Amino acid sequence: MNINEIAKMAGVSRATVSRYLNDGYVSAEKRARIQKVIEETNYQPSFQAQMLRTKRTKQVGIIIPQINLESISRMISGITVVLREAGFQMLLANAEHNESEELKYLKLFAENQVDGIILFATAVTAEHKRALKALQVPVVILGQQMEGYSCVYQDDYNAAREAARMLLAEGADRIGYIGVTQKNQAVGRMRKQGFLDVLRGNGIHWDESLYEECGFSAEEGYLAAEALLARHPEVQAVFGATDTIALGAMSWILESGRRVPEEVAIAGIGDLIIGKLIRPGLSSVHFYYNATGQEAARLLLELMNGNSAGKEVKMGYRVQQRGTTRQAKSPLGTP
Repeated sequence: MNINEIAKMAGVSRATVSRYLNDGYVSAEKRARIQKVIEETNYQPSFQAQMLRTKRTKQVGIIIPQINLESISRMISGITVVLREAGFQMLLANAEHNESEELKYLKLFAENQVDGIILFATAVTAEHKRALKALQVPVVILGQQMEGYSCVYQDDYNAAREAARMLLAEGADRIGYIGVTQKNQAVGRMRKQGFLDVLRGNGIHWDESLYEECGFSAEEGYLAAEALLARHPEVQAVFGATDTIALGAMSWILESGRRVPEEVAIAGIGDLIIGKLIRPGLSSVHFYYNATGQEAARLLLELMNGNSAGKEVKMGYRVQQRGTTRQAKSPLGTP
């Protein structure tokens, strides 16, 4: 089955069928006839022919830092809904938190002529900026704020402030922090800064010996808690830069015989499903990950249509206080 046969069966010209397939103007009556034939014959247009006509591959490259994180899968789900509805397919690349892999995939996608790229950026380095500047296709940065580029990101600074306030509400003045590399602007630097600003604003002494750095897995959070509390067994609360880290830390804290939250309170960021199901439930700051993915996909579609270059979207959040922290006994300062 080809365009000529479709045209003959529908009683229209070949040019009319071509306009229909490329979203050009076709009268309602002729459009209905063409659509009826296509549905009856199960006709599928040639991908190569469509690409030659439209100069588009209808494919979008997605570069993610890790494939087995709930936050990533929820954002991918949101992206998929919007891109599928717009007729695009996704090509997924897993960089495994490796900056050089991110750069490699940026080049690979550009060379294979995708129509656009969504980059879940783990860091914003000089190499990233050079690679992004060299791209000839639209790109949306997801998860990091990057001046001059279209991006969708979380309010990491204020989310960390809220998590710190939950822990201070316990009356704790020795609070440990388990974070990630400071090369990661959002999860590394912004969350740590928000946490520290609340502590300092409330007169809480804090020093770097109360900080432990790890990767993004629960296993690494578990080991980081062990190291942190070996140095400071007097710690009364622990903030994990992500829920996954916080859950790993909680596992070690409970195994050590400490009670949560009576002896050690815990809070994270992300509001993962597992944190709602365990007991005690993990206090966290909820991010709207699915909506974040949808926003990124819509922004990319706008870019591919020549609109909204350099637009930034900062997402909202909400506090979810559960069993690993208790309700505030007294008001706290809000520096």
